[in-house]
Amino acid sequence: MTEVRTVAVIGAGFMGRGIAHAAALGGYRTILEDLLPNALRKAETEIRANLDKAVELGKVNATDADAAFSRLEYAGSVDQAAREADLVIEAVPEEMESKLEIFTMLDKICRPTTILASNTSSLSVTEIASVTYRAKKCVGMRFCNPVHTMKLLEIVRALETDDDTLAAVVEVGKRMRMEVVVIKDAQGFVASHQQQRC
Repeated sequence: MTEVRTVAVIGAGFMGRGIAHAAALGGYRTILEDLLPNALRKAETEIRANLDKAVELGKVNATDADAAFSRLEYAGSVDQAAREADLVIEAVPEEMESKLEIFTMLDKICRPTTILASNTSSLSVTEIASVTYRAKKCVGMRFCNPVHTMKLLEIVRALETDDDTLAAVVEVGKRMRMEVVVIKDAQGFVASHQQQRC
């Protein structure tokens, strides 16, 4: 099974920073990317505040929270974030054109062994994967919002996702302390399914 040590998250919006929070808490070196410096500063502040809140509520101990925060890194470009990652999770706005552009870019930047995941809630992961030369290493990772408190993670197996990729991403989800559910890719299905569960 592919070993994931470094996770890159593309997009530091509400979902992206929540995913970065979960990845860092799961023990991964985590690189959060955004083109806007203000978005990264806001993400850093909010992740620290959410970790502190989790400590206050007794959900995380202070040592683990500090360790998670120390695993976070920030990048101002996709290239800087993704080139050393074992898993890249795209968390850009829900527009097919944007996601295809990101996956095309990631396919060129990342090592051949790197897994590419989309956080899409309603678009076809199979279609997103089709612009890469690594469709078997592409998968959907649909987190609930807000990620740092909602524990459901739907892993969407695209048409060509292989067993190794699926197993690796399931392991990541478990280390993130998520309730992992594997579903098959079907455009529109994930969004309606998600609304019922989150």
